[in-house]
Amino acid sequence: MIAVGAATAFGLAGCAATRSTERAEDYDGREWMQSSANRIANLALRDNLQSIRRVQQSLYRRNPREWRKNASTADDAIQRTWDAIMQAKALPALGGKGGIEAVRLAFEPAYAGDRIAALVYGWASMLKEANGDTWAQTMVDGVNAENSYRAARNMEISLWLIGSKTGTDGQPLLLATEISDRGRNLVVDRELSKIVARLDLLAAQADEKYRRAALDFAQGWIMGSLGPFLSLAKQ
Repeated sequence: MIAVGAATAFGLAGCAATRSTERAEDYDGREWMQSSANRIANLALRDNLQSIRRVQQSLYRRNPREWRKNASTADDAIQRTWDAIMQAKALPALGGKGGIEAVRLAFEPAYAGDRIAALVYGWASMLKEANGDTWAQTMVDGVNAENSYRAARNMEISLWLIGSKTGTDGQPLLLATEISDRGRNLVVDRELSKIVARLDLLAAQADEKYRRAALDFAQGWIMGSLGPFLSLAKQ
């Protein structure tokens, strides 16, 4: 009985250890060309892009006039924006601008295009640049620490601009925080803050990688050259 109970407990523990989660993914053949650092960077990029989508959906609900400028529905506007992002096609209203330039243009009072689409396009292009200018890193790519850090600061600036920029009539260019009987809707603040945190962590990781590479090289050289003498000295 004891043996059966132990076997049952072990089986349950094994099931718990291998239980999949909502974030689990099937293995992709491309993963064989990715280091652990590449994989982490790609997962962070995936989560950041998902956060941007949530922000876009939330902003369109609060600012329907924006999606109505170029689309029949909010979903159509979202699809058009992401098609342009993934196909590297500039949005016509942006005049070829991307990154922080697209973000700045979105907050120009005279800008007549979809401000939310401009923001999303600018954010996504910044994230791609920080990820080594690719949507899926392999071992020949890597996170650019400086670009990642700069993107994090630009996301913070974007959050401030959303809450502070007004038009010529004194009204906010974009409404973000919703206060109702159900409480406060802080989707925009929460998701953009998540992106900032992920980018800062990636920047720190990239800096540490190069720092450790130099230290590991120096340690390897020292131990290779002086190791035998140090061993004799101990004896």
